[in-house]
Amino acid sequence: MSRVYTLVKTADAEATPAIERNSVFVYEAPVRTWHWVNAILIVVLIVSGYLIGSPPPTLSGEASAHYQMGYIRFGHFAAAQLFIVASLYRVYWAFVGNEHARQLFYVPFWKRWYWYEALYELSWYLFIVDKPKKWVGHNPLANLAMVVLFTFLSLFMIVTGGALYAQGAGNDTLWMTIFGWVFVIWPNSQEVHTLHHVGMWVMVIFIVLHVYAAIREDIMSRQTMLSAIVTGDRYFRD
Repeated sequence: MSRVYTLVKTADAEATPAIERNSVFVYEAPVRTWHWVNAILIVVLIVSGYLIGSPPPTLSGEASAHYQMGYIRFGHFAAAQLFIVASLYRVYWAFVGNEHARQLFYVPFWKRWYWYEALYELSWYLFIVDKPKKWVGHNPLANLAMVVLFTFLSLFMIVTGGALYAQGAGNDTLWMTIFGWVFVIWPNSQEVHTLHHVGMWVMVIFIVLHVYAAIREDIMSRQTMLSAIVTGDRYFRD
């Protein structure tokens, strides 16, 4: 296999020398497992959440013979609780994993080079420049998008969703103890419902952009994106 000579950088390293290699290990097994489990949970949450907000037509026959909305709500609540557990696990792995496991939780916004590289990546995505840069882990623009549109959004969805679940569980439950403060900020629970629903559509938009960017980079920047989150290795092609 031919080797690729390329300037490979990490998002938290200001400059690294040119190196000779055609692959590098990026994503550890726990991160890859979390990614795909999380993807399944998010799909379940989006589909069930949409159906809760826009219920399907009423079924024929006696209501007692059906449990359609019950199953939909159960799927949503179960996936949400697993999503919380997976998120806590991911936070834990950011402390014990490699440097790429931490990119999901911070952006080096205080460094000038970071914004220069982020603007360059934006120009690349907008087809203004035609020469891609190759990065180990997320490029600076992807790093920013992941933190803002995934990490912060996921936290927002957990908080608002937990508050809505607490309202149904009751005032004397642990859920209300943890998430009841949300109703101090938004006393009208319908506002929380609306914000949670809007957050779902923001997540849908993020997923579309995330998948598009991964496929585009895999093809145009000559570095593996899709297989990297399966095998953990990122290959740099000529």
